Amino acid sequence: MTDYTWNGYSEDELRELSEISERYKHCLDEGKTERECASLVIREAERAGYRELGEYIKKGAQLRPGDRIYAVCMNKTVALFNIGRKPLTEGMNILGAHVDSPRLDIKQNPLYEAEGMAYFDTHYYGGIKKYQWVTQPLAIHGVVCKKDGTTVEVRVGEDRDDPVFVITDLLVHLSAKQMEKSASSVIDGEGLDVLIGNRPASELGEKKEEAVKENVLALLGEKYGITAEDFASAELEVVPAGCARDLGFDRSMILAYGQDDRVCAFTSLFAMLETDAPERTACTLLVDKEEIGSVGATGMHSRFFENTLAEILALCGEKDYIALKRALANSTMLSSDVSAGYDPLYAEAFEKRSSAFISRGISFNKFTGSRGKSGSNDAGAEYLALIRKIMDDAGVRYQFSELGKVDVGGGGTIAYIMANYGMQVIDSGVAVLSMHAPYEVTSKADVYEAVKCYRAFLKNA
Repeated sequence: MTDYTWNGYSEDELRELSEISERYKHCLDEGKTERECASLVIREAERAGYRELGEYIKKGAQLRPGDRIYAVCMNKTVALFNIGRKPLTEGMNILGAHVDSPRLDIKQNPLYEAEGMAYFDTHYYGGIKKYQWVTQPLAIHGVVCKKDGTTVEVRVGEDRDDPVFVITDLLVHLSAKQMEKSASSVIDGEGLDVLIGNRPASELGEKKEEAVKENVLALLGEKYGITAEDFASAELEVVPAGCARDLGFDRSMILAYGQDDRVCAFTSLFAMLETDAPERTACTLLVDKEEIGSVGATGMHSRFFENTLAEILALCGEKDYIALKRALANSTMLSSDVSAGYDPLYAEAFEKRSSAFISRGISFNKFTGSRGKSGSNDAGAEYLALIRKIMDDAGVRYQFSELGKVDVGGGGTIAYIMANYGMQVIDSGVAVLSMHAPYEVTSKADVYEAVKCYRAFLKNA
């Protein structure tokens, strides 16, 4: 373990740290939704020589050491494999992170007008403080799938010339009663409606019911070719508008939306793409739905990963069910998810001796969960010793931490789900300030150490 990491870097390391930080910020800007993240991952993987699993299945091609394969589930979850020299039944080195983040989802019947203003009705996704989302410039990302089989991509609010959207708040002059409410009830979930228009369809000033809504629909039809009915088969997400930015006079930190858990997802991707000819098969798994319990077909509770691995084993000549079970049980995994960074402005929520600090390297959590370790994986001591050796041998700066004081709260990751296979798993990730807020804070030094950590882990024999 180490103190602040900045003090020990060489000029070459600082140069690489800067390059990784810029690449990471670009990924954050390109991947603000799970679909966008999956598309970005596939593009980068194919550029690095990865090929889609279906190509191998169609050809019946035998997989060999060094082959690079990816598989996709519903355009939201991606698994990458670099086949090692050792048999798959001896296990893999797996990095697992999630690419979904807290946000607002636009409902299936969302568009309405009230007093000359048009709104989108939303339903928040994941754990948020609702009051943080008002008066923020917002963007809309997603897809609209039409009955004719076409899919329209929507991304508005990010370019300089794009309009943005907003959720309004009550002016302070009239908010005496509002200010008496608890933070959890200042803004109701049903009050998180996004203001999207104010101009009526008729410019002649004629009174017409829902003229503003009609004008919005006309604009959507002109730009995207969609109708009001098409919202029923749409997945549109409201996210903070704007790009990832350097934070601080010293530019030592990054301020951006969605760093939980994309800071671990993208650093895992960087390490995976440069891993070459591993002894054990290297795997990076980037999943959806972690923020709502890892449920559904694209969450970690689904059988996507297990089914994909079964197909890969078959292409390696292993078609017995027991081979699948052995491959999973003999694997080791870093559940790459962020940790709560110690914030001196809210010191009362942390136990300082067991906290993760920004700029002190990647953080390992033996357990997460809440209170009595409920919902936790709780990694074994033998595995922690192995992790310490891998990190020390590779010169990785790291720390061990817990998620706040014992009885204050808690949180979970995908670690316990993968541990159900009998594999060794530990949570590892970057310390984040203002986690789950519209804009989160990370240290560039920790981003760099995360890449170093994941490189070392994937190469471990």
